[in-house]
Amino acid sequence: MVSSVSVRIGCGLSTSPDPRVAAIEAGTQARTTLGGAGADVAFLFCTGTHLAAPEATLEGVAEALDPPTLVGCGAGGVLGDGREIESGTAIAVWAAALGGGTAAAFHAEAIETPEGVGVTGLAEIEGASAAVFLPDPYSFPTDAVLAELARRVPGVPILGGLSSARTPDGDAALFVGDRVVGAGAVCVRFDGVEVLPCVSQGAAPVGPELTVTAAEGNVIRELAGRPALERLRDAIEELTMAERGMVANGLLLGVVIDGGKPEYRQGDFLVRGLIGADPEEGTVAVGAPVAPGTVVRMHARDAQSADRDLRDALGLRIEALGGATPAGALVFTCNGRGRSMFGVPDHDAVALDEELAGAPAAGFFAAGEIGPVGGDPFLHGFTATVAVFPP
Repeated sequence: MVSSVSVRIGCGLSTSPDPRVAAIEAGTQARTTLGGAGADVAFLFCTGTHLAAPEATLEGVAEALDPPTLVGCGAGGVLGDGREIESGTAIAVWAAALGGGTAAAFHAEAIETPEGVGVTGLAEIEGASAAVFLPDPYSFPTDAVLAELARRVPGVPILGGLSSARTPDGDAALFVGDRVVGAGAVCVRFDGVEVLPCVSQGAAPVGPELTVTAAEGNVIRELAGRPALERLRDAIEELTMAERGMVANGLLLGVVIDGGKPEYRQGDFLVRGLIGADPEEGTVAVGAPVAPGTVVRMHARDAQSADRDLRDALGLRIEALGGATPAGALVFTCNGRGRSMFGVPDHDAVALDEELAGAPAAGFFAAGEIGPVGGDPFLHGFTATVAVFPP
């Protein structure tokens, strides 16, 4: 059951070089934005020299906010206060007063079992209204865990991002409660809190929708009754000159996860790269399992389509809120975006600020983003994945 009491969100960002001072500054900014409400949950994301003293960073946030639930991770870059810090030293803090809702943190770990690798903590998600995962990419089997959660807790929005920076000792910098842990994933379950997930794939659909008529695993043998490679080549020939220029930078394939609709929007496709082709067999391999009957469509990624996709996806969430300004947003954007994709600073932070009417937003540049497509959680690349919190 979702609480009817308003959620309040506050964010802060500091580039002070001292980890404790920076954490106190960012935490105090977040507390001020909350307007006197106590923080029920806080997320911290830190980069640069702060990773050499993660305990001091954690202590500073706790001192400024004293939240009962606190998680975070090391990052290759952070965003908040309408800005993106892609290099150097910085900390971003996101805090929320949840009204009648609650949040609880836990640490999930991969463990050896007689049957193979197991994961602790997954039962903590059962019955939640939403969950956020911050895994270490080297010590946590994120893909397998998301597949298991899709089976175990269908319909629970699961979002997050892979930690994208480590301590000088090579450990993961994951924060949970009053501890810094070096492996696994730190997670927050929300209860009685509505979360609208937004996954902007950063790619535009081009060409026709095609039905897979023969496939095995991630290898597509036929599209619309013809050899897959031949049909894709014909589809590319049918594109406009502008669209051909887009796919020349890298052809992607969008795979419909939740089929049976009369028409599909961008958010219905799980976008994956083509990882191989066999000219003799006429097959193509894609970075996801594909079954016969699945609808696919070519996608292309460029700065213009990524900007449009993000703004359109956020606009759909505002539409779902009846035009109301959200309480705020928690952001996980790919570390392949930023200046390298858009050629300008602060792109995603500015787009969020404009499309969400100035609602507080903070997050980090992740090594992979977690968000639902067709109701099931997946690990993505090059996306901007956003947890939008209604007012």
